[in-house]
Amino acid sequence: MKNLYRKTKQKNGVKIEFQEMERGKYYLLRRRQVKAETEAWEKMVEEYRELEREMCEKKLAPNLPYVKKLFLGWFEPLRVAIEKEQKTQRTKKHKAAFAPYIGSLPADKMAVIVMHKLMGLLMMGHENRCVRVVQAAVQIGVAIEQEVKIHSFLEKTKKYQRKKIVAQTQEELSKDTEMLRTRVKSLIKRKRIIEVQKLVKNEETKPWGRDTQAKLGCCLIELLTESAYVQPPLNQSADSPPDIRPAFRHTFKIAPKEPGQSVVKKYGVIECDPLVLAGLDRTVKHMIIPYVPMLVPPKKWKGYDKGGYLFLPSYLMRTHGSRQQQDAIKSVPAKQMQKVYEALDTLGNTKWRVNKRVLSVVESIWAAGGNIAGLVNRENVPIPEKHSEDLGELKIWKWNVRKAKKINQERHSQRCDTELKLSVARKMKDEEGFYYPHNLDFRGRAYPMHPHLNHLSSDLCRGVLEFAEGRPLGKSGLRWLKIHLANLYAGGVDKLSYDGRLAFVDNRLNEILDSADNPLNGNRWWLTAEDPFQCLAACINLSEAMKSSSPHTVISHLPIHQDGSCNGLQHYAALGRDTLEAAAVNLVARDKPGDVYSEIAARVHDIMKRDSTKDPATCSNALLAKILIGQVDRKLVKQTVMTSVYGVTYVGAREQIKRRLEEKGQITDDRMLFNAASYAAKVTLTALGEIFQAARGIMGWLGDCANLIASENQPVRWTTPLGLPVVQPYFKSERHVIRTSLQVLALQRESDSKTENCIPSKFCTLT
Repeated sequence: MKNLYRKTKQKNGVKIEFQEMERGKYYLLRRRQVKAETEAWEKMVEEYRELEREMCEKKLAPNLPYVKKLFLGWFEPLRVAIEKEQKTQRTKKHKAAFAPYIGSLPADKMAVIVMHKLMGLLMMGHENRCVRVVQAAVQIGVAIEQEVKIHSFLEKTKKYQRKKIVAQTQEELSKDTEMLRTRVKSLIKRKRIIEVQKLVKNEETKPWGRDTQAKLGCCLIELLTESAYVQPPLNQSADSPPDIRPAFRHTFKIAPKEPGQSVVKKYGVIECDPLVLAGLDRTVKHMIIPYVPMLVPPKKWKGYDKGGYLFLPSYLMRTHGSRQQQDAIKSVPAKQMQKVYEALDTLGNTKWRVNKRVLSVVESIWAAGGNIAGLVNRENVPIPEKHSEDLGELKIWKWNVRKAKKINQERHSQRCDTELKLSVARKMKDEEGFYYPHNLDFRGRAYPMHPHLNHLSSDLCRGVLEFAEGRPLGKSGLRWLKIHLANLYAGGVDKLSYDGRLAFVDNRLNEILDSADNPLNGNRWWLTAEDPFQCLAACINLSEAMKSSSPHTVISHLPIHQDGSCNGLQHYAALGRDTLEAAAVNLVARDKPGDVYSEIAARVHDIMKRDSTKDPATCSNALLAKILIGQVDRKLVKQTVMTSVYGVTYVGAREQIKRRLEEKGQITDDRMLFNAASYAAKVTLTALGEIFQAARGIMGWLGDCANLIASENQPVRWTTPLGLPVVQPYFKSERHVIRTSLQVLALQRESDSKTENCIPSKFCTLT
């Protein structure tokens, strides 16, 4: 008995020691997380200060990454301009509306936020080298407000004894503030972070609101446009003075006309000089990304703004300023929302890590110029040169120049996006694990709050991410791993029966093992997959299992992503209890999966085949049908079919199909391409209506209901099975206009213009 007691005591001692080690590791990670959330902008300010000093002493500027050279050149002039504006607003008799807020942060920190936020928007913007003023102003205002909350609290409590913040003297501190500081210091020493967060919550000021955010943002953007300049590399042989020009310019663009619109509308944009974007996609990693994955599990959700990140503002739902949706969430009893909170907590507590082998392959491909495995080409297409003054050829040349510039702009945006994803992967690759706080869109769909590298993103992201906590494959796991690999290869293989998919993988084991062992220098079979990086990750895992003497005990970290068959149509088939439509979208048992996209493509092919036999003199589409008949496949129609339940218009369908035809490259004449896409869109929508008549009927009925509700100037509302209240954020209200230092801004408000089209799609995603 004594020996048993001694052994039990030893085991308990080891267990307690292990728990203490884990607890210590957790608190270390938590401290890192708190610092990451609260000190990102402060660190960047200090870095620019240090770079300025080094540049003055050692002339280090030429060795800086491109983006840091730009920021370093703008930082001091912008800081001075903001500081001057802060002083002006303090002493001015008639103060601007943003006056109480412009002094809420030190000028240097405001300068860093403005530069990084505006450049981030410009890099990711879809418009050519510009971003809309209203979008930029509000986002900058939001970022400033978020930092003010953190800065204000840390200023009062001296949390972490930050030396860079100027403290108030003890005489100036109120009794309440002194008590708060003492309380917080005590809590931090005892590692009572939750209680510290409650004190932060109690200290929060009233939300600024969109008007204030926009006005402050416009003021700061204007200061940046007036103080930031760029200069091309000096031509040593030239006698002319250096070409110094503004880095940013405020201008206006004409908005595309909507159906029935007679008045021309303009909107303000901030354009950047081409020199600003040159080389920027290669140095994106130096940009600040505040909402990165967390090192510790996120806070549990307990309310609209209670959960997620430890200190960064986190909201349960992305309401995009819809006050009615916010009020609906806040007014619901906590008990009703409990299942929603638990679902988000479960997603947030899932531990992820970087798949280093896949990341290494991605980095090698990217360093070599990309352009394979779905990665964008890192080189621009050459701009055509002018070879003739002939009017006809000049017209063609100008068109080709516009097309080349458009392609290059798209490539630049994609390169920036890839660099942002990779920068996060590099940052997290040596971490044992990390977590993604999740929140909801207004329909109740959950998304990671971090926008770049996450498991709902592209094949690149999904291939690079894996579960941190693996599981043995088990008895059936090896079989399902092979089926998963076949699904990722796709190309029709994913439509075979399970036995067919297993046979496909077994017949290609040599290629799979080669892909795992020599992904870049072997046969590179994995590159032929539809999802190449996920396929590579599966090849590596299967290779480990096949080489093991006990395949069933091999640990797998692979996440298996499950997808429906055109989910929107599945919802409508279920709502209408329509067995024929249900069979088309795999809601009934079958030996092998049905393929609704191939079915629609076959119907489109039949219609075009019929049209191609008609006389071109009497049927204008006969020639187009002959050109297109060999190009119709599931990929051509897939996006249009998928988005049909989300209210896609004829114009939207035409643009979707036009992009697919451009990818095929068989139609080179632009006018012919437009006409072919127009015809194909009409035929696709016709085929869709013929096959899914019941779904169209339900969509129409929901649209009629939405119109009736909107006619009473009320939003459409419903409650999901989990208890989440949903408010359709499109209903009629007055246009909201504010005057700023840059221009008059029309802040977006709810409107009923989208209600009829939107309600069927939003409702079907939640039923």
